[in-house]
Amino acid sequence: MNQIIINIRENRVHFWDSILNSYSQIFFSTHKSFAILIMLVSFIDIYTGLMGALAVITTSLAAFSLNLNKPTIAKGLFGFNGLLVGLGLGIYYTLSWHLVFIIILSAIFTLLVSVSLQGVIGKYHLPYLSVPFLLGMWTFTIAAKHFEALGISERGIYYMNELYVVGGHSLVKVYEFFNQAEIPSIIKSYFISLSAILFQYNVLSGFIIAVGLLLFSRIAFVLSILGFSIAFGFYNMIDANITMIEYSYIGFNYILTSIAIGGFFLIPSARSFISVVLLVPLVAILSISLSTIFYYYHLAIYSLPFNAVVLLFLYVLKFRMTYSEKLTEVYFQYNSPEKNLYTFVNNKQRYKHLDYIPLKLPFMGKWTVSQGHDGDYTHQNQWRHAWDFVITNIEGKQFRGEGNYVEDYYCFNKPITAPADGTIEEVVNYVDDNIIGNINLEHNWGNTIIIKHDDETYSKLSHLKKDSIKVKKGDNVSTGQILAKCGNSGRSPYPHLHFQVQATPYIGSGTLLMPFSNYMVGEGENASLKSLQVPQHGETIANSETNHLLASAFNFIPGQTLEFETINNNKKIDLVWNVKINSINLTYLECRKTKAKAYFDCKGDLFYFTHFEGKKNNLLHDFFIGCFKVQKCFYPDYILKDYIPLHQIFPRKILWLHDFTSPFIQWATSSFRVNYSSSNDLLNPTEIELNSSYQNYIFKKKINQTNYSIKIDTLGIKKFSIMSGEQLRVIIRKENHEA
Repeated sequence: MNQIIINIRENRVHFWDSILNSYSQIFFSTHKSFAILIMLVSFIDIYTGLMGALAVITTSLAAFSLNLNKPTIAKGLFGFNGLLVGLGLGIYYTLSWHLVFIIILSAIFTLLVSVSLQGVIGKYHLPYLSVPFLLGMWTFTIAAKHFEALGISERGIYYMNELYVVGGHSLVKVYEFFNQAEIPSIIKSYFISLSAILFQYNVLSGFIIAVGLLLFSRIAFVLSILGFSIAFGFYNMIDANITMIEYSYIGFNYILTSIAIGGFFLIPSARSFISVVLLVPLVAILSISLSTIFYYYHLAIYSLPFNAVVLLFLYVLKFRMTYSEKLTEVYFQYNSPEKNLYTFVNNKQRYKHLDYIPLKLPFMGKWTVSQGHDGDYTHQNQWRHAWDFVITNIEGKQFRGEGNYVEDYYCFNKPITAPADGTIEEVVNYVDDNIIGNINLEHNWGNTIIIKHDDETYSKLSHLKKDSIKVKKGDNVSTGQILAKCGNSGRSPYPHLHFQVQATPYIGSGTLLMPFSNYMVGEGENASLKSLQVPQHGETIANSETNHLLASAFNFIPGQTLEFETINNNKKIDLVWNVKINSINLTYLECRKTKAKAYFDCKGDLFYFTHFEGKKNNLLHDFFIGCFKVQKCFYPDYILKDYIPLHQIFPRKILWLHDFTSPFIQWATSSFRVNYSSSNDLLNPTEIELNSSYQNYIFKKKINQTNYSIKIDTLGIKKFSIMSGEQLRVIIRKENHEA
């Protein structure tokens, strides 16, 4: 017992989260207000509510004492099944110490089943849904028939008296108003089906849950109506009466199936809604057939049809031969259909580069593209996506003097580097270099290196100098590592480097279209930074150079502390942000006071925030938006663009309306841009200023904008300013700490 108390003290926040989230997880949510609302509804029958709460507390205590995964416990993923068993047993049996003991045992049993199923079907990336509840409820319902100490509850006979105890005469009047209201049968059945999820059977409870569902998620609310309406229509079509008690008690199967398939486990879209339309009749047929079978065993089917259809459908999707953006599974769960959708839409725009290997130019300094894609000479047909690189002088010539010898060419004997991390797949190092003007058709590609970057991506560097290759087959190489020297071997009349990306490891393989990650085009004032683009014929290019100030300022290391101060209402406020890393190696900034979290990632020269957790009236959220994406290279007046997920920044009132149509049409957008404004010294700067902003648009018309300024010095981020309308807020680095 002492160990349990110690565990609770150490995980106090996780413990209370686990209690609340166990209620909202019934609807796949971690929304705290929604959780409180569901909890209050469960206490309309106060004794049933107490048994449900007892089951949740027991589950959380047991989970912490067994040292199970704390984030999983905190999300309520173990607790909600125990809650349902507690509510189910609590409403059927009279309150007694015997029942309390049975509830505790049932909660522990349900936890054991949940964890076991997590291991068994979790390896297939499938959820266990409410299967633990079904097994727990059936097990204890059958066993309880032999427990003579348990008495069947008669509270339903005196339900008005119980309501009076909970909420007095006012609650009784409200209850009677809703139950006796003249409303269409489909609406009444919808509310009753919602209330049946909590083992109640009244319009009032269903109405309250429906309001909570609307506040939590507009998409989930629409799906709940869609699923139930389809089921209602299907029952009428087959001439079955859904308003009968035996059907209304299982009506929640259609609601939960619709939310699960239409907006939770799949990204909300037209295809996910069509899936709901097709699957709900199957749930109805399964409900009718299973009810007939289970009737002989005096058991209710509860949520069995929902579990069966959802798990079958999700499992079948695992066997699709190709990925589909129109019917996409959720891979990172935000427990909100809207957040899942907006993050997915944003990621499609934002992370296109993740489809590509981050390629750097395979040389040092400035080179010129002498032949690009679809070249006039050799880069054609299946070998069209390739480049030839040379070095030229200010006059555009490739050689000094007459250019009669390979040594006259500027690129000859220059180092060639690895374009990305990988393993050497093939090496040819014995082909003689040609005399200028001659070509070797027998060894067409000359001296060559092929590097394997992943199972479907290889790069090839050809026409290298004989005996200059420094690596052998099987060696691991890193980006920028010197591999060889530029030569004139193979089908090469003059020294140059041939480079291509291909899908197979063979020297004669065809090419793949693959852009370079970041590189500079042009020189001096005309220089510009290119990202994920294809160098064109005649362009003079070079790898972008990392700016040491930017690299240092945005090099957040777990364990590091950022300290700032700001003025609010003439009062100085200290800000402390800690850099942390979680159990799945995601790094984030956490506000010490509010516990808000801003998750970030670094890919080479790119720093970017990924998502935010916590209240948005927080300066950490402003920093999250203002530094949403930063290239760690500085080139004056360079503008970097990006997109921000709508739920992170869009006005809530407008976003609410957008939520209803978002699975079908996106008429609102949020964009981000950062301007590399000034540097006190381009070669060795000690101060840099970036200016960023976000803009919100409705039907491509801008409705608002907020501007940010980030000043950086040798110690890191010195000053961060937020300009929204006429309001200006500034946070300044505290100078009395070690950066």
